[in-house]
Amino acid sequence: MDYLKKTFRWFGPEFGVSLSDIKQLGVEGIVAACQKVPIGEVWPVETIATLRSEIMAHGMEWAVVESVNIHTAIKYGLPERDTYIANYIQTLKNLAENGIYDVCYNFMQLIDWTRTDLDYILPTGASALRYSPVSASAFDLFILERENAKESYTKEAYDDAKTYFDALTYLEKKKLEESILSGMPGSKKLIALEEFKANHATVLKISKKQLQDNLSYFLNAVIPEAEKIGVRMAVHPDDPPFSVFGVPRIVSNYQEIKFLLECCPSSSNGLTFCSGSLGASSSNDLVKIIEDFGEKIHFIHLRNVTREEDGSFYEADHLNGSVPIEKVMKALIKQQQARKRSNNGIVGIPMRPDHGHVLLDDKRRQIEFYSGYSLIGRAIGLSQLTGLEMGIREGLQV
Repeated sequence: MDYLKKTFRWFGPEFGVSLSDIKQLGVEGIVAACQKVPIGEVWPVETIATLRSEIMAHGMEWAVVESVNIHTAIKYGLPERDTYIANYIQTLKNLAENGIYDVCYNFMQLIDWTRTDLDYILPTGASALRYSPVSASAFDLFILERENAKESYTKEAYDDAKTYFDALTYLEKKKLEESILSGMPGSKKLIALEEFKANHATVLKISKKQLQDNLSYFLNAVIPEAEKIGVRMAVHPDDPPFSVFGVPRIVSNYQEIKFLLECCPSSSNGLTFCSGSLGASSSNDLVKIIEDFGEKIHFIHLRNVTREEDGSFYEADHLNGSVPIEKVMKALIKQQQARKRSNNGIVGIPMRPDHGHVLLDDKRRQIEFYSGYSLIGRAIGLSQLTGLEMGIREGLQV
């Protein structure tokens, strides 16, 4: 039976999770990146080979690269973007030379994801990541101090944000700031607020259409080369899937996914299906996205979120939340079955449990996990998803 390929993201031993730890979970593949190579530079063949060998020495494969990050010159359409695109293509060639063919990336502006609380305490006592629109508005208005930001909020929303912000202590304000400036996976270093402000001011001058054009330019330069060497590119949806701090989103819903897949038609131009990112918006029909774009799904992130009435959401238990995870899993399995029948596409699609609660010994160990990437919470998620997959497969055989 062709199960989803079980993978686990690993940032390196300095993030508190070892390859030996992960091996004990029965994981087949590692999701990793050459974190220390600056964004925009070519990943050397030797650096890739060394990391691959380290992973293989623990009996696993380097299954997916997450991520080969895209330089801001490409995202912003700057004159020097062609140089960085050439570097990107060379990195893909170097990965293929090492037998690594699945690459996750994103085209998000400023930071890779936005949360306003990295230590939200659940009723169980475990902690999770959370996004609050009131907190985000307070950051936008009174810390970021975006020009003309007040005009983009209703009077009620502005008043709520001001009341909330005024009630915060100095340390709580710093915690909010640091939570938002932590959104770059693979680094424990906060983005400097002044750097964030400068980049933010640049992005605000770029329209949504121009950002989409910049994405199309990148894809039409990179995808033909990726196809030649058998590399599958898989874009990660924007997280959260709605505008934050006045910056437009371009990979957040059905129509935007359709645009990026159609702007450069190729088997190498695909999607990282992330149930948590897309599921943070109630308007996204996750099953329909799988059904209509399933043949382009090259990588899967599975997690759940609980959406709240005020637009907040927090990262829930993998099996419980606002995302109909059993319907999502069933649609993914049906996509696998279709691939097997047609003998077209990778049947064992790489899947990783995305994020996880901090609980049990992970709370007690003096380890600084990267937010969302504790060991035990993700291990529980993997076991839950594996059981769900097995049960659904058995049901489909009846």
